[in-house]
Amino acid sequence: MKVKICGITDVEAAIAAVECGADAIGFVFAESKRRVQPDRAKEIVSELPEYVLKVGVFVNETIEEIENIANNVGLTHIQLHGDEPASFSKSLSLPVIKALSLQNSDGLETIMNYPCEYLLLDGPKGKYRGGNGTAFDWKSINSDNFMGKKVILAGGLTEENVEEGIRLIAPFMVDVSSGVETDGKKDLKKIQSFIDMAKSKLIGGK
Repeated sequence: MKVKICGITDVEAAIAAVECGADAIGFVFAESKRRVQPDRAKEIVSELPEYVLKVGVFVNETIEEIENIANNVGLTHIQLHGDEPASFSKSLSLPVIKALSLQNSDGLETIMNYPCEYLLLDGPKGKYRGGNGTAFDWKSINSDNFMGKKVILAGGLTEENVEEGIRLIAPFMVDVSSGVETDGKKDLKKIQSFIDMAKSKLIGGK
């Protein structure tokens, strides 16, 4: 099972996450308490191995600004977490992760044909589009309907429930942010525990 640690804002947490086994690191460039400035993100990316995915999270940003940040920072993937139309996604030069905020399965069918390499299933919208620490009803989702898309499970994941999420959704990757934090900061022990659990052979990880 692949793991993305999102909402990274400093080099120490990024390096620690990769050393713990993270496959992807997420940087939030939208309104959020975890928002990071492009120059800081560029500094962090410069310390990461080439094989690690570097994902930029954007919400209703212009194509020009996304491309500018992606090129400057050294991103490998773009995560669209807003109301971007299909034509917007097709215009981007990097692989796209399209996020969908869910309460249950409502709205899932409408996004299945969205042009993207990955489909990220997130919890309900809160103050921000993502990172609210709330899960959707996993049991309402039929993973047989993903139409071959690589699915990333996000929203309210912790080391305590990631096993159930993987079992019910069978995602390509799991994505965590608030679930590996203590008092709003990335907790290296929680990152290690989460990754260990997600990659456990007991739940089909490797």
